[in-house]
Order: sequence, then C-alpha cells, then structure tokens
Amino acid sequence: MVAKDNKNEIVKTGRRKCSIAVAKVVSGKGRVFINGKTLKGYFGNRPSLEMTIYRPLVLTGNQDKFDVRVKAVGGGVSAQADAIGLAISRALVEVNEEFKPALKQEGLLTRDSRIKERKKYGRKRARKRFQFSKR
Repeated sequence: MVAKDNKNEIVKTGRRKCSIAVAKVVSGKGRVFINGKTLKGYFGNRPSLEMTIYRPLVLTGNQDKFDVRVKAVGGGVSAQADAIGLAISRALVEVNEEFKPALKQEGLLTRDSRIKERKKYGRKRARKRFQFSKR
C-alpha cells in the first residue's frame, strides 16, 4: 500500500501476529506519535520497544529527519512495536532505495509470519490434550 499526498508523506503498512500498523512518514524532527500519543505515552517505560521502533531510523541515520505518525491496532504492545518497525522500514525504502541493503541485512524488511495456531476440535487448545486416565 503506497500513498503519497501533496504533503510528501509516505504511508506504509506493517503486520505482526494480530497487529496492524499504518505508518505515515513525513520530513520533520524525529518525533514518533502512535495513536495520537507520544512514544513514551503509548508504551510507557519500555526501552526495548522504543529501540525496536527507532532501529530502522537509527540504522539509516534518519532519526532527526522524519516525523512518524502511526495508527496501530490489535495484538499486544510487543507485536505492535514490531509491526511499527516494519512499517517504518518499508517507508524508508520508499524514501530512498539505498537504505534497502542495510535494512534487509538487519532483517527489518522481513515480515514475521508466526501467528497463533488455531484450536483443534477434541483438544483443549491448539496442541494441549485433555488429561489421560488409564483407569
């Protein structure tokens, strides 16, 4: 999904587990807003999640050049952070194709396809069985 407005913003989508993140990357001062809140306001004090989101920007040297506005829905905070990182990475490749090898080498352009396995009939969950009783 690529969309460019008159404001020169690039819109890209990232997914992880049940989370979907739509990131709008615009030239700016390096601020990140998620669902209308700042990064600290949304994720609280979790530096690992902050690092996951900022990693594509830092790797390409663009942490002070772009503002990012994200709409994230579904899943947990960790999955949302991974989805946001993927969306930002895709947007940066759209900005400049030269960023692609560095991002790809770090695995930031690969969608993590692991999702929750569905529950099977005759079982308690996807793989757990009911307790076996011999007698």
